[in-house]
Amino acid sequence: MPQPSQMVATLRNSFNSGKTKPVAFRKKQLQSLLKMYEERKDEIMAALWTDLRKSKAESMLSELFFLTNDIKNSLYYIDSWTKPEHVEKDLANVLNSAYIQSDPYGVVLIIGSWNYPFQLTLLPLQGAIAAGNCVIIKPSEVSQASAKLMAELLPQYLDSDCYKVYDGGIPETTELLKERFDYIFYTGNTQVGKLIHAAANQFITPVTLELGGKSPCYIDDTVNINIAAKRIIWGKCLNVGQTCVAPDYILCTKEVEAKFLKAAKEAIEQFYGKNPKDSPDLPRIISDRHFQRLRELLKHGKIALGGESDASDKYIAPTILIDVKRNDPVLTEEIFGPILPIVNIDNAYEAINYINGYEKPLALYVFSNSKSNVDLFINNTSSGSVCVNDTVMQLTVDTLPFGGVGSSGMGNYHGKFSFDTFSHQKAVLYKNLGALGEKLGAARYPPATNFKGKYFEVMLTKRPFLFDLVRRSRHLLGFFLGFASFYLWNSFGKYFQY
Repeated sequence: MPQPSQMVATLRNSFNSGKTKPVAFRKKQLQSLLKMYEERKDEIMAALWTDLRKSKAESMLSELFFLTNDIKNSLYYIDSWTKPEHVEKDLANVLNSAYIQSDPYGVVLIIGSWNYPFQLTLLPLQGAIAAGNCVIIKPSEVSQASAKLMAELLPQYLDSDCYKVYDGGIPETTELLKERFDYIFYTGNTQVGKLIHAAANQFITPVTLELGGKSPCYIDDTVNINIAAKRIIWGKCLNVGQTCVAPDYILCTKEVEAKFLKAAKEAIEQFYGKNPKDSPDLPRIISDRHFQRLRELLKHGKIALGGESDASDKYIAPTILIDVKRNDPVLTEEIFGPILPIVNIDNAYEAINYINGYEKPLALYVFSNSKSNVDLFINNTSSGSVCVNDTVMQLTVDTLPFGGVGSSGMGNYHGKFSFDTFSHQKAVLYKNLGALGEKLGAARYPPATNFKGKYFEVMLTKRPFLFDLVRRSRHLLGFFLGFASFYLWNSFGKYFQY
């Protein structure tokens, strides 16, 4: 495998040649990726089964659907995304053109995660391609089968002078981060995110950090508890809890807890049978290390449901803990497994205070039929996203940004937001060199006079109603106003020179 410096140099030369900038080239690469998903679907699902024992249904739902839907969306909209975005102007610039141009950053590094190895590595890749960048992809070494398959397949479908896969573990990633990139996109845990951010700071490289945290789930007594339990258990057990936006703990009263435990037991049995270990729909923990970490968390609080485990199969049963203490590791560390502790509170205000006493979460879930309660949480907490009366499903709306805040991350992506993340928004003012344009701006030149100051105050003052008229009249009104200003300056300006 080439050294990082060689790979970066190759990509830098390709980017500087302008190869990735034409929209037609970007479309071709996205179409090739889509072809890869269609042609190599079985191999991708086999790798996911090897790494995480994901069923075909879950692999399609949580990995391939996101990727194919995103590519189709990008191909449909990329022509409009790449067009200059013209902005409103003041009267001083009425004859000029002002717009925002989306420029690719250049050479981008994307470091993926193991829990959704294809989605969380290739979804940002697709945004970087659509924006016109060259990319080095670093899959997670923890999901070995998926990383190996990406390293094998991507060079067969993408231009190898513009997109490369760098496989390896912590030493290889450390070497990679010594190189200068124009943008870094990382998905993973907060501790490593801090290291990525520190490495990026050496070159003042912009970053997106998609991290995690403890996503709370509040339930009040106004909901249909059976429906709520199904949606919460599904979100918690998706990828056996190894999901950054999985509900991490529940906040509810003792009365709601009793109802939830009964409904959750029924939901688990409905989804996975009387013995969840035998279900083909429940994945496994990624590694022995993570399995042992989760088994330690089971020792805190009281097991109300589940609790079974099998080290030889890396199996942890869907488990609900009650009577946990607020300083227990299960309430202070991100769980990332099928363990769901319940914290008892008396009301929504106490729940909000509890949430605000910790780091800002990636997601917040509120189960309530009371709009006033829902509004309390939306308006008085800070989180990457809020989903009301469901879990995880906010990720499926690609017109919503996905990302964290504070320790749960910075920046966002999905849909158009991916394109924007990997694009620099360049401001462009295209001035008119004609006599009329020069006359309109002549008041800026010395010597300064009171009239010139008043003139520019008028010309630069924002008037939304006037700007709206200019836009609706396709700039005819703006031209008229500019001509009128020119006439007034020519006729009366000489009386206000001193």
